[in-house]
Amino acid sequence: MQANYNPDRLFLITNDDDVTAKGIRVLANVAAQWGRVVVVAPDRPQSAMGHAITINQPLRITKLDVFGNNIEAYACSGTPVDCVKLAVDKILPQKPNFCLSGINHGSNYSVNVIYSGTMSAAMEAAMEHIPAIGFSILDYAPDADLSAAEVWVHRILGLALNNGMPPCNLLNVNIPKLPLDEIKGYKICRQAYARWEEDFIMRQDPTGNKYYWLTGKFINLEPKATDTDVFALENGYLSVVPVQYDLTAYNDIHYLNEQW
Repeated sequence: MQANYNPDRLFLITNDDDVTAKGIRVLANVAAQWGRVVVVAPDRPQSAMGHAITINQPLRITKLDVFGNNIEAYACSGTPVDCVKLAVDKILPQKPNFCLSGINHGSNYSVNVIYSGTMSAAMEAAMEHIPAIGFSILDYAPDADLSAAEVWVHRILGLALNNGMPPCNLLNVNIPKLPLDEIKGYKICRQAYARWEEDFIMRQDPTGNKYYWLTGKFINLEPKATDTDVFALENGYLSVVPVQYDLTAYNDIHYLNEQW
């Protein structure tokens, strides 16, 4: 898909892996083919921060010259959500036309979306009525091969710009860890019903005090379902899940009205 550059189109690019991460550079370079780009991202890794914001200390920003291609960039001392809030309120010359978050090094499918700083940043943009997409790849390596991801980010962004975003204004896109020629395409799907089975490993420091490392196992509670993000990724497809920040359990309103 040929990029249609529009100088009046402004992209906000952010992430939770920090402003120097490989994934955010890919997002910025792809977006720069479609419009103007400003990067505002954390100055250090902020994975699994969820929708946290900073309220007990001041935020600081530092202008950087690390992207080239006339891409303006800022490092922020806060969380991914802080980055979006500060960008919209103080840094950007206008409200952005689009927000891209990622590319996260690691999965954000299923219940992971709740903990994800990447998706929370995108969600904050959507709450500001800014169309947003969070991108993640199923590869945790800092030097992950993102060549296939770059191609698919370009395709997904092109579809969103040319065909429009859904009313929720927010998409969660996960990319399998596969070479480009092995990726079969993308599937529009739903979040898999799953959970994490946590296991805290206890250790002792040199003074004898206990401390804990969080580990765990991902449990897919519907392994036979074929319409989920987990199924799509396990079968060589990108997963594209429309996401909303309204957490109301609408199906249970009737139950409560009848039973309480």
